[in-house]
Amino acid sequence: MEKLLEIVREGERENVEFKEMLSSHHLKAERFQSLACQMNHRLLMGKGRAIYVVGVSDSGSLKGISQESFDETLSVLEMLAIEIGAKIISVEKYEINGGVVGIVEIGKAKPKEHILVGTAGHVDHGKSTLVGCLLTGKPDDGDGAARVYLDVLKHEIERGLSADLSFAVFGFKDGKPIRLKNPLSKSEKAWIVENADKIVSFVDTVGHEPWLRTTIRGLLGQKIDYGLLVVAANDGIMRTTREHLGILLAMDLPVIIAITKTDMVDAEKLEKVWSEVTLTLRKVGRIPYAVKSREDAKKAARLVASKDLIVPVIEVSSITLEGYQLLEELLYRLPKRGDIERDFIMYIDRIYSVSGVGTVVSGSIKSGVIREGEEVLIGPFQDGSFRKTKILSIEMHYYRVEKAERGDIVGLAVKGVRYDELRRGMVVTKLPPRTVWEFEADVYVFSHPTRIKPGYEPVIHLETISETVVFEEMDVEYLKAGDRGRVRMRFKYHPQFILPGQKFIFREGRSKGMGEIVEIFE
Repeated sequence: MEKLLEIVREGERENVEFKEMLSSHHLKAERFQSLACQMNHRLLMGKGRAIYVVGVSDSGSLKGISQESFDETLSVLEMLAIEIGAKIISVEKYEINGGVVGIVEIGKAKPKEHILVGTAGHVDHGKSTLVGCLLTGKPDDGDGAARVYLDVLKHEIERGLSADLSFAVFGFKDGKPIRLKNPLSKSEKAWIVENADKIVSFVDTVGHEPWLRTTIRGLLGQKIDYGLLVVAANDGIMRTTREHLGILLAMDLPVIIAITKTDMVDAEKLEKVWSEVTLTLRKVGRIPYAVKSREDAKKAARLVASKDLIVPVIEVSSITLEGYQLLEELLYRLPKRGDIERDFIMYIDRIYSVSGVGTVVSGSIKSGVIREGEEVLIGPFQDGSFRKTKILSIEMHYYRVEKAERGDIVGLAVKGVRYDELRRGMVVTKLPPRTVWEFEADVYVFSHPTRIKPGYEPVIHLETISETVVFEEMDVEYLKAGDRGRVRMRFKYHPQFILPGQKFIFREGRSKGMGEIVEIFE
């Protein structure tokens, strides 16, 4: 009853509607369509949830109606929901004035397919501009105007350099891209999630070398399906380009290359860049596949999804929008990768304290499915413990959904856990709790100026974990650039939740390497 009184006290608002009752009269064509549009609007404003309070007057007076009238109203609401692709989630009834008053919650399911694409590449090669032009369908002004849709920090906009991960949502309906008037609008993002048949979430990373750690977090910490590597036609392959390509390949991710800024060069320079791209790919055992037509795009999508060796390459210009239709065709055809049937795991990337909601943790789901109302574990805390928590709500790109699955970027409102108790790298999971300080891994050293011996302390990047580790024992006397070996490592500051088979990058200054966990010691 307290919940009902609180809703009525606050009155009708964007996603709350008062209805005394609905009857067969409301099923007449014109009236029915009007009510369906109204419900759809309520859902959009409520980020996927709408509440109908039945048995209440427009002014909020609790009248109460007969059980028969309530059932009829419920039937009409169900038909309205079906009309717009929604359904009744829950019904709560209260006896008032000898009649019934009810709270009916309406919800919509998320799109059929959702893929995650991580952008990478050298600074000023056009990653953010590429995504901005995709979202709006509008050309750039030659001065990076389109990138403002992704750079949201004040100093990013002023300097024209991305300094943190940004997220964008791009949708398709009936095979055609959905354009946004303002990609910064939360309601427009929510509208895409509500209406698209397929959505593509972009994780836009950072090309500037000082922020390589942030880029690694974006490519490892989010459950990326495909890597989109940009190469500017006026610059060609740079050291950062090779570094980002190495990270993508180390994580076994299929790669797509977009040669940007083609309007700035002549045919001879473009051919030279193609030669650089081809040579770079062949050195790492990959085969470039030129996408010059829609049929090429369709074939490339099949090839890159089934054979990791194939790398589609598309020429694009953000000034003329040349090549964008081919990139859109490719994105539309790319399938979701991986199996969603495994147990639920999400590594925490960001943590928020939201007024009226409480603690919210966000990240991309590594595996499995999560539903609103389910109980999960969160941890490990500093003492190695895990805590049971309930998922109060799930949001994807500002749109509330009932469930989410592998690869979805979501915010989870969690119960009974304070904002200041959590840290990036912790997990929300249905798996049995696992607290790890030490583990064994096969490692490969990309670069190091001298020799690596026991006691070496690099930073490891694994999922969203960014933590100093100590090389405790090695199966060889030392490791140098180009060497492989097995190393027993220990987290220096916090226990973590890790699993055999997970891959990671380690760094210390200009020293870099990768590894794969082979054994954990709980």
